[in-house]
Amino acid sequence: MTQTPTASSQKLKNTVIRQFLIIISILLLVVSKSVFADDKKQSPPPQTKSEAAQQAQQKVNGRVLKVEQKSDVYRVKVLQKSGRVVSVDVDKKSGKVTKDKKD
Repeated sequence: MTQTPTASSQKLKNTVIRQFLIIISILLLVVSKSVFADDKKQSPPPQTKSEAAQQAQQKVNGRVLKVEQKSDVYRVKVLQKSGRVVSVDVDKKSGKVTKDKKD
């Protein structure tokens, strides 16, 4: 003998499913915002070589060896604890810090 769900139990089941989907949607929204927020964290544009060096050092965590001033970026060479030297570009206008793809 199979039981057919009553209208009230079916309504309760639908409500629980709806609440579950709402909670999952909210969690996904919060997680996606925090992931994209990390990408948007950007320092103000550097005014000096020293500021560019500080921003690069924060990005790759190491000792600054050299800072070169190019037309649109500061090129910063950083020695990491592993012994690897990496080049980092700090954009003069936006402050965006990017690792050189060659390294």
